[in-house]
Amino acid sequence: MFSVEMKWLVALAFTRLFGHSGHDHDHANQHDHIKMAKKEEYPYGFQVPLHYPKYSKADYESMDGTRLDLLLREYGLSFEGTLDEKRAFAMGSFLWPHQL
Repeated sequence: MFSVEMKWLVALAFTRLFGHSGHDHDHANQHDHIKMAKKEEYPYGFQVPLHYPKYSKADYESMDGTRLDLLLREYGLSFEGTLDEKRAFAMGSFLWPHQL
């Protein structure tokens, strides 16, 4: 069975991807920028990383675009937007609400 963290991650991913959130933050059209990883990127099938990212808000705020892209790609996500939009998306996806 899935662990609680994995269930939360899957639920969060679906919420972020399909916009079924009860929260109306400044993420209005953010799902328009999110793309699922293409099958060619994972020819042997996508596998969720074993560990949840453990970065702080300050880490995300100082992270460069390349590192953000690699982190999102690890979780099968791709985000088209400015660096600030990518950072906001990553923080919204991987930080708990009390860490924002």
